[in-house]
Amino acid sequence: MALDGGFLHNLIAELSASATDARVDKIFQPSRDELVLVLRSPGFNKRLLISAGGAGARLHYTNHAPENPKTAPMLCMLLRKYLGGSKIVSIEGVGLERVVKIQFEARNEMGDTIYPSLVVELISGSANIIFLDSEGLIVDSVRRSDIEKQTRLVAPGARYTLPPKKEKLCLSEHSKEALADAVIARGSMRLCDAILAVADGVSPLVARELATYCVGDLDKTAEDTPKERLCAAFDMLSEYLKNGRPTLLLNEKNEPTDFSYLPITQYGNAFHNKEYESFSALLDDYYYERDIAARMRRQSQDILKLLNVLSARLTRRTAARKNDLKKCADREKCRVYGELIKANIYAIHRGDSVAEVINYYDEDQSTVRIPLNVSLSPADNAQRYFKEYKKRCVAEKTLQGLIKDSEAELRYIDSVFDALSRAETSEDLAAIREELQSGSYLKRQGQKSRKPMPQKPLKFFSSDGFTIFVGKNNLQNDELTLKLAQKTDLWFHTKNIHGSHVILKLDGKAPTEQAVLEAATLAAYHSKAKNGSKVPVDYTPVKYVKKPAGARPGMVIYTTNQTVYVTPTEEFIHALRGNSQ
Repeated sequence: MALDGGFLHNLIAELSASATDARVDKIFQPSRDELVLVLRSPGFNKRLLISAGGAGARLHYTNHAPENPKTAPMLCMLLRKYLGGSKIVSIEGVGLERVVKIQFEARNEMGDTIYPSLVVELISGSANIIFLDSEGLIVDSVRRSDIEKQTRLVAPGARYTLPPKKEKLCLSEHSKEALADAVIARGSMRLCDAILAVADGVSPLVARELATYCVGDLDKTAEDTPKERLCAAFDMLSEYLKNGRPTLLLNEKNEPTDFSYLPITQYGNAFHNKEYESFSALLDDYYYERDIAARMRRQSQDILKLLNVLSARLTRRTAARKNDLKKCADREKCRVYGELIKANIYAIHRGDSVAEVINYYDEDQSTVRIPLNVSLSPADNAQRYFKEYKKRCVAEKTLQGLIKDSEAELRYIDSVFDALSRAETSEDLAAIREELQSGSYLKRQGQKSRKPMPQKPLKFFSSDGFTIFVGKNNLQNDELTLKLAQKTDLWFHTKNIHGSHVILKLDGKAPTEQAVLEAATLAAYHSKAKNGSKVPVDYTPVKYVKKPAGARPGMVIYTTNQTVYVTPTEEFIHALRGNSQ
């Protein structure tokens, strides 16, 4: 991740140009280390996300503001009191340090003008959001320092001081020649490491890019680099600090891996660049899905733990039952032993431990040794083998049923895993909890706990106007397929892969090939095969989809189906989402 001083410098310029003089309309605190400021001015309406999260500390405008808790935290209430209705006076950085100061103009209870501020420190490992009064004293912060362990005090009432600064040279304060000399003075150090050690506000990614620009070889040393090449590299960097280009770095699978404010060429053809219109839009896209996944992991720990326990228990139970079933495979031998003892009862005596008899059931008429219980008579020994035969017959039938039930339950748990992996909101998690509570997998918390409000399925429109619905969990899949869909609508589901039920509404019209492909692609995208290619998707009229009696939520059988193969992509799904707006 390359939210370094240079990237932040460009981002601050972008935010300052648009947000200065905007009013703070609303303030939210979605989590302990996140704030969202709703900013408004004539022709301007944006949500500014400020995050001090460990691996995702940043600030930018967002179209994907996180969900807010039902009760606002104390820090949020404090900020609403002082900053609600205030005006942003300035957004400034400190050189190329990863520190941003947002200055506000507000009114206190007496009607006097005050100038509080938010300081956003985006330093890896110690990111923070600190609220200061007009005098520069700390009112409160996301994280407070331990006075006994920290040399820099961050606590209410303390005067704010900047984080300790590293001894590096800044391009805005030193000449390119001075930086070049300092790099070359690092001698046998690798050029990219030397640049990183000398230049302030430069990330490892940018340091490697400058080294590639200078000598085209990341193994070259600082002392072997011509000074004029270093000066040219710092000239280039200086230009991008003034006019940066928001660049997302994508791998061969088109997955975002990093970002910067200048084009990245060091990886050759293994990666490619995607340029954005703004730095905020780049950060919003880069962190959106990752943040959803992280937030859902935090909120779904209890469900995930339960599912893991259930899955492990069912797997062990099924394996044990299959092992017991193997023992039933020789039940016929028990019957044969009983029959042979009866046929030779005249030659067997009480107290014999073994009976050697001819096996009339064997084509070769071989001799077989039959173990006997010395305390039983020959007739009782025969009955003992017949009872064991009947016992194994009953056990086999019972075990086959139990194994079938265990495997069905394991498939159901896997389907809940799949729904959990695609949950994006607290309402999604609440619906999954309700499903598990209905199945007695989870206990309801107290008598007053209410069922979550029914959720609507995802709704899309195909490029040629057909409506497509997508279920988000097993209960919603049942509701969508068995109640909301018409018998003549088309039902889609990935073949032998857990995923959502998808309904293509026809409303009496004949389905187009394009609509079928798009509905199938949605089914593949909302399944465990989301990242696969040529995913098989079955589809059939809803009238051929049935739910067996006693089947668990989301489990159906279907016939008269056809299969198409599709490859879901983010771009394709985004296009369908665009049709839905």
